[in-house]
Amino acid sequence: MFRKTRLCVCISLAFMTVPCATVIAAETLELDTLTINATRGKSAVGKTPQKITVITRAQIEEQLAITSDHGQVLSNLIPSYSPSRQKLSNAGETFRGRAALIMIDGVPQSTPLRAGGRDGYTLDLSMVERIEVIHGASAEHGLGATGGIINYVTRRPQGGTLKQHAGVSLEAADDFAGAGMGYKLDYRIEGNQGDWDYLAAISGQSRGMHYDANDRLIGVDDTQGDIMDSTSTDLLAKLGYWFDSDRNLELMVNRFQLEGEHDYVNVPGDRAADIPATSRKGQPLGKAPQNDVLAGALTYTDADLAGNLLTAQLFGQRFRARYGGGVLGSFQDAAIAPVGTLFDQSQNESDKFGGKLSLSRDGLFHGHLKLTGGIDVLQDTTRQMLIATDREWVPETVFRNVAPFAQAELRATDRLTLHGGVRHEFAELKVDSFRTLAANNPPAGVSVEGGKPDFEETLYNAGVVFQVNEWAQLFANYSEGFGMPDVGRVLRGISQPGQRVDSFLDLQPVVTDNREVGLRLSGQAVDFEISYFESDSDLGSRLERVGGVFQVRRERTEIAGVEATAGWQVSDAHRLQASYARLTGESDTDGDGKVDTDLDGANIAPDRLGLSWQARWTDRLNSRLQANHYASRSFDTPGLHFDGYSLVDASLGYRLPVGEVSLGVENLLDRDYMTYYAQAASTRDDQYFAGRGRTFTLGYQLDF
Repeated sequence: MFRKTRLCVCISLAFMTVPCATVIAAETLELDTLTINATRGKSAVGKTPQKITVITRAQIEEQLAITSDHGQVLSNLIPSYSPSRQKLSNAGETFRGRAALIMIDGVPQSTPLRAGGRDGYTLDLSMVERIEVIHGASAEHGLGATGGIINYVTRRPQGGTLKQHAGVSLEAADDFAGAGMGYKLDYRIEGNQGDWDYLAAISGQSRGMHYDANDRLIGVDDTQGDIMDSTSTDLLAKLGYWFDSDRNLELMVNRFQLEGEHDYVNVPGDRAADIPATSRKGQPLGKAPQNDVLAGALTYTDADLAGNLLTAQLFGQRFRARYGGGVLGSFQDAAIAPVGTLFDQSQNESDKFGGKLSLSRDGLFHGHLKLTGGIDVLQDTTRQMLIATDREWVPETVFRNVAPFAQAELRATDRLTLHGGVRHEFAELKVDSFRTLAANNPPAGVSVEGGKPDFEETLYNAGVVFQVNEWAQLFANYSEGFGMPDVGRVLRGISQPGQRVDSFLDLQPVVTDNREVGLRLSGQAVDFEISYFESDSDLGSRLERVGGVFQVRRERTEIAGVEATAGWQVSDAHRLQASYARLTGESDTDGDGKVDTDLDGANIAPDRLGLSWQARWTDRLNSRLQANHYASRSFDTPGLHFDGYSLVDASLGYRLPVGEVSLGVENLLDRDYMTYYAQAASTRDDQYFAGRGRTFTLGYQLDF
């Protein structure tokens, strides 16, 4: 039985491994000791040619003690990630100014063919063991990672006898009004029996309304969806079988649902008068916004297949994202109802199936060379329906992709390591002939001839790591990312007759070049990492709001930035941490091949400085104080300007004789501010949202 415990390997579907002893190190935040791999070539953290961040379970718990907002957790821990919208939609939350590929155990959650901004809420963070983040464009896991990869690795069964966990938390605004109260419950059971191991977990959360610093109800986003006034459940199941100490078969299934209670309606604000949108009791038309996600994977691992590491996997995902409705101009059709009276609401529907095969061998050429190769396959079928009238807003689009790849790591000398790889994408996009909505070209829309455009792209990555001495390391990296524009927005926006899918330029893929250089310092008490990066795309994909709806603009985009993190272990009990990110970005809006216009807040994050102090006062008492400052920024787009703001959060944890209790305070100083998205990405009065005021979270957890 205990052979599996000693050889316990945390395998994500990104093909990354962590020995059990390393997991223990992660829980004590000794990040420099982590050897988890964040690339297909399984390079160790701290020795990679690009920036990689591993967010441990302990760090996730620290953030959850303060907030349950997924976007805020990521923003607090990833310097170049946009501030949270504090809504169900994460559209406009970018990573290094571009889209991130979000995965659960390597299963893609992002829906790039119709990027509706709902991939931020596809599981509960209580199910997550760690979050692996690759900064910058990457093709190593296929479509969608033009800004980077965020991979949620779910908990896996711990070796030994039966173990259980139960947790409860209560959330309230500082006036403790009933409408602002929320709660969460979670339970987990895990263990092993003979050659089997298992884990089953369930969580349920009910969220109240949010209040700003002036004790006003924050405006509900009744179109894009909101986490306020909502309930969610998550069910995670894992079952593994060990053929022997090297070979394992594991099944993972996760079902997540979040749905609004539909009890409030939006009261638009007034930007000119600096009056934020609020909410009032009411019954919105249609069905409540919802996320409904089912993800599963079957993974086989052989750690010693004739001296090679083999990982093979099949995965699937069913994704349904329902939005709020309205009497929108784009929904009108005189053949159904008089123009200006027709209500409708949309739902994105995506089904993915695929597989990943990876074979890796280390120790070649007298221990100097490691080679990894494999092949990935994916089929993504996506459409957007208008569910009140049963119309297709975006026709069914089928994306098929086959991609062989190879990766190498050459330890040229004791100090110099070279990395390189290549991936070839064979992709086909299939769209049947369709007719757009009537509003695109009244009275009947336009007919668009279907087709099967195909694409081939060879994508490269190369990097170097030079160990200057025991405490200093230089690194440099070039990588390419492969993505698609928001195909759904492109297709549903066609208004000119005679268009053919095969020849439509806006459907060409987005290839992003990422160049990065950096320095890492690691001492007994101090660690530091800084990197400068440039991210360019000849045919990028920028969102622009036109008539209240975002449209895709295919333009050259150039983004540059600096990311830095520093830590100081002042003593055994106290640690100080700082992070900094500065981003600039421009696009070519006049088509002359030269960038000329600043990217707005829907496409790039503000400059940000983060500070934190973590203290362990006794064996039982610990605390955390963190602050984030988002710097003001002007934009070329009329009506958009970001004033900047600073937020402070705090938490206390105390270990009781039985269990542990925590108290967290979000926006400790009760700062009155408008969110980044409300100021920098939207000019609509109904989206002029204030940020959340002071909020308390009281939690209790018990392991037994």
